[in-house]
Amino acid sequence: MKPRFDSLAFRLVAGASVWAAVALIAAAFILTSLYRETVERGFDERLGVYLKTLVGNLAMQSPGQLGDPGNLGEQRFELIYSGWYWQVRKSGGPVVLASRSLATDTLDIAKATNVGTVDGVESAVLTGPDNQELRVLSRTIIFDADHRYDVLIAGNASQLEAEIRNFQTSVALTLAVFGIGLIVAVGVQIRWGLQPLDRVRHGLAEMRSGREQRFEGPFPAELEPLAKELNALIASNQEIIERARTHVGNLAHALKTPLSVITNEARAGQGPLAAKVSEQAELMRTQINHHLDRARIAARSKVIGAITEVEPALERLVRAMSRIHGDRDLELDVAAGLRFRGEQQDLEEMVGNLVDNACKWAESRVVVTAMLERENDDQALVIRIDDDGPGLTEPEMLEATRRGRRLDESKPGSGLGLSIVTDLAALYEGDFRMSRAPLGGLRAELRLPAVMA
Repeated sequence: MKPRFDSLAFRLVAGASVWAAVALIAAAFILTSLYRETVERGFDERLGVYLKTLVGNLAMQSPGQLGDPGNLGEQRFELIYSGWYWQVRKSGGPVVLASRSLATDTLDIAKATNVGTVDGVESAVLTGPDNQELRVLSRTIIFDADHRYDVLIAGNASQLEAEIRNFQTSVALTLAVFGIGLIVAVGVQIRWGLQPLDRVRHGLAEMRSGREQRFEGPFPAELEPLAKELNALIASNQEIIERARTHVGNLAHALKTPLSVITNEARAGQGPLAAKVSEQAELMRTQINHHLDRARIAARSKVIGAITEVEPALERLVRAMSRIHGDRDLELDVAAGLRFRGEQQDLEEMVGNLVDNACKWAESRVVVTAMLERENDDQALVIRIDDDGPGLTEPEMLEATRRGRRLDESKPGSGLGLSIVTDLAALYEGDFRMSRAPLGGLRAELRLPAVMA
């Protein structure tokens, strides 16, 4: 199943993922910055200890005869180009003492960058003799007016950067695993939290297919009012439909009785006036029947949960038509398990009109076929009625579905049958079409909504 990018679950997971990514990246940046600050401060404190040790050693010596203070407790001051150096330079003059690690090189504080001063101690960054990046601390000690010395301690900053990079890698991996776990947990939580909505969707599908008549729970407290309102709406809809049916029936009886009286009186009379009144009264009867049928159909076609088993309904209809049209050979072929999403009397009215029409025009044979066909992601109930009669031309097929139009007055009927079938199929969001039948006559095809298996 393809993901729905407009679904609530996708939106919630995507929103949580974006927020988690932003928060974790910000956390990684903050943690790395704090760690860098802590490590650099510790490194500078370590250099400060060496600087104080060196200054203290020099302070105990004669200003004019400074001696080598040794490695200051750090063996790397003895290793050539180790990245750890100390140096004593006479202010404005040459270097007088230096660590063995410098060999014959010297450090020039004038080439340093990022220079800062705190409590008389300068800190800076300097490139060492082996192209190493050094962190440097230096200060000036004064013995007397003739003896001023610049004392410098340098440490290898590349080790510091390597340590920080290792920490960044560890933080990135840790937060990435945590982020993936967080997104998975959010996805599971959202799916569990939205599970009641799946029950709502399933319940609506069950009602629409006719397997359930009410919206049944249990549901969480937030969805319980929705279920109650939907059940109330369904009950109200059914009540309105029942009232509409009653009113349509009452209106039909109220109008047909006066029309019958007018028609009978007109037929009893003589002359052109009586003929015109009889003609117009019959036309009114036809129009009233048509519009009352449309109202009744519209009231029934949207009833929620109505389903009809196709096979028994068509079998009853074919048996009845066989008795009415005894000289016609009616054949029925219905696929097993077909169900129509609508009321039985509407299905019988549509198919009945078509079968009756086919029997009137057939030479001897009428075939009724019902099957299930897939259209894109939907399934449609397809009912075909074929006869071996003369059939219709394309213009006649279009004309036949117009309201009250009859192509041959020799056949009984009001001319409303195909129009009613067309209207009723459209109200069920179906389709009615005609074409040439394999038997040589007319094929009438209904495509109606089917109940999904």
